[in-house]
Parts: sequence; structure tokens; C-alpha cells
Amino acid sequence: MRAEYRDAEIIIRKAIEEVMPDKAVRTVLNKRKSLENVYVVSIGKAAWKMAYTCQEILGEHIRKGIILTKYGHAEKPLDKFEIIEAGHPIPDNNSIAGTQKIIDMVKTLTEKDNIIFLLSGGGSSLFEKPIRGITLEDLQEVTQQCLKCGADITEINTIRKRLSDVKGGKFAAYCAPARVYAIVLSDILGDKLDMIASGPAYADTSTCEDAFHIIQKYDLKLKENILSALKEETPRYVNNVETYLTGSVSEFCKAAAKYAKELGYIPYILSDTLDCEAKEAGRFIASIARTVLEKKEYSLKTPCAVIVGGETVVKVSGRGKGGRNQEIALSAAEGIRDLENVVVFSISSDGTDGPTDAAGGIVNGKTAEELEALGIKCEEALRNNDSYHALEKIGGLIKTGATGTNVNDIAVILCKA
Repeated sequence: MRAEYRDAEIIIRKAIEEVMPDKAVRTVLNKRKSLENVYVVSIGKAAWKMAYTCQEILGEHIRKGIILTKYGHAEKPLDKFEIIEAGHPIPDNNSIAGTQKIIDMVKTLTEKDNIIFLLSGGGSSLFEKPIRGITLEDLQEVTQQCLKCGADITEINTIRKRLSDVKGGKFAAYCAPARVYAIVLSDILGDKLDMIASGPAYADTSTCEDAFHIIQKYDLKLKENILSALKEETPRYVNNVETYLTGSVSEFCKAAAKYAKELGYIPYILSDTLDCEAKEAGRFIASIARTVLEKKEYSLKTPCAVIVGGETVVKVSGRGKGGRNQEIALSAAEGIRDLENVVVFSISSDGTDGPTDAAGGIVNGKTAEELEALGIKCEEALRNNDSYHALEKIGGLIKTGATGTNVNDIAVILCKA
């Protein structure tokens, strides 16, 4: 990363370390060391890290475990665990096969058995078994449409639940009569338990009416078999699960604020519920930076770090490559044009922003001019959803690799004067 981005690099690295799931898993499982006949199911982008911590604590009590995570997110083999990597954000054949292996493991358990269910974001795509009458291709088509139209994650999951045999509390039924201890790492604004990974072991609060409202809102074109399936309600009651919620974007924001302060910035957490289109978020963030630096009589004191957390959406209309955090950064670049002593970065805590190998993007007041010197205009790149290639050309991609956690995104403005 470029020298002028050194402070950002430190904040990114340390803030991600602060929201790793290890501590939370330890806190819950240290109280459960006496459990016998333990089976572990770990699902999501943080699945490997959560399972690793579980093995450290309950090792000899674990009879069998299965990890179902995104491609490239498993670090190394673990004793007693089978590791399966599958598709994200679109489910694939490995999603179906891995889910079936998990079902086969839990469905024969008795009331004497205990299931540690470790759940993190990404599980909606990774953990999947279509209901009767629905195919994998149907699920892929629905997911593609929802992602491209700009629907948010709770809207997407409201539809997914009704097409799945393991979402919306249905997985808990497969586990009965065994007792389930669910440790959930939140990647949903408001920490809605029935929406995190589509709530496999939590009673659903959404309705069929909600699902059809979303279809109408985004003018989704769905086949008749899918529309028919969406008329079936999901479980409203789950009685064999104890749930422990841990980790959230608010903790990510606080961690960024903590390390920004250590570097001499005055931290301001503006919001941890940012929920809008990524390009608009970038413009909003840029306007804050400009206000801080140009209208000092009523703005925040500098040097400052203004932090915003949440999860934006991208409405895909172009054929380029990128992710929501890269779009935030590229959009902000135009808004902070010619400003000195300002850096804006936006990252996903899991290390993968959209279908790319970057966690996000970072820009400063010279970025727009640098791109134009290369024949690239920010607005044109954004219209083509090609933020990745634009940022790549000027060293503006942030690459952390898979981090082992998943608690939404943060965008940060660093102003030094």
C-alpha cells in the first residue's frame, strides 16, 4: 500500500483482528466444557476460524464436525472435521452436497447428543437444500436477480428462506431431538437472528406477504414453480436451540475508532447502520470530508477519523468487475477531488468485496486526476460497475485475503488538517 495510506493500513489490520470470532466462541464454549457427545456444524465465511477455536476448547468431546465455507476460506485441515468449500454469493453443487452431508450427520442424533452450531455470514449461499419442486438452477437464478436489482440482504433472505429446506428455522427440525447451541456472528444490520445466513436454527419473522412485496418492489421475473413455493410459510417456533449472538458491525466501528485514536486522530462514529446504494454512500462520505476540510467553523475537529459502518448495495447495470466497497471508494474519489490531507477507504471485514479478490478500495484527493491521466473517468467506471479495474490501475485496491471473520463493512475518512 502507498506510503500516504500507511495509517489506513494499520487501522484496517488492527480493526479486523479485533473482530475475529475467537474471543466470542471461547466465552460461550468455556461454559460448556462439560458437554458430551458433541457434533459441530460450522457454516459461513468465518466457519474455519470458529471451528478451530471450538476444537481447541472441546477437542476430545467432539465426535465429528463439518465445516462448510467459501472457496479459499479454510486455512488447513482440522482433526475430526470434514471441510467443504462451496459457492458464494451464488450457491453451487458443493453447497447442496455439503448441506446434505450435514443433514445426514445430524438427523440420526438423539436427545443424548449436543450440536454446536457455528454460524456466520455467507451461510445463505453456502448452506442450501432446495425444497421439493425447486432446483439449484432456480436458486441461482433468483439469487442473481436479487443481487443485480439492488435488494438488500434481508430482502434477499426473505425470499431464500421459502425456497430452502434448511433456512428459516428448518435446520433445527433436522437436529431434533438433539440440543443445539448456536453461536452466531452477525453480518446483518440490527443483528436480526432470523436473517443471519437466513436463520437456519431460528424461527422466521418474515411472511409470504413480505416476499411477494419484494418481488413487486424490484419487478423480479420468477417462474411459476418459484412463485408457488413462496406461498408456503416457514416455522414460527423453534424449541431445541439456545442462541448466542456475537460480533457486529458496531464492534467493527469501535475497533476502527480505537486504533485511529492511537494514531492521533479524533474518532467520530457517524453511523453503524449505513444502508443505501454504494455510489450514493460514496458521494455522501465525500461530502463529509469536504465539509470537514473546507468549512471549519462548524465542522469536526481535525485531525479526525470519521467512521461509517453498515452494508450498502450495488445495482448492476454494467459488465465490469467490482464490489460495493470499491464503488464507495471510487465514488468518493470524485467528491474529494483536489482536497489535500484526506484519505477515504471502505472495506469488507471478510476480505472479499463482491466477486473479487479485494476487500475494498482506498482513494485520496489526487485519485480522480490520476485516473483521468490514464483515460478513466470515475463516473464512467461506476456506470459500468468496473471499480476494480479502475482502482487497480492506481494502487487503490485493498487486499487482505480471507480474514476469518464477517461483520459487515466500514468506510473511514482520515483528515489530517
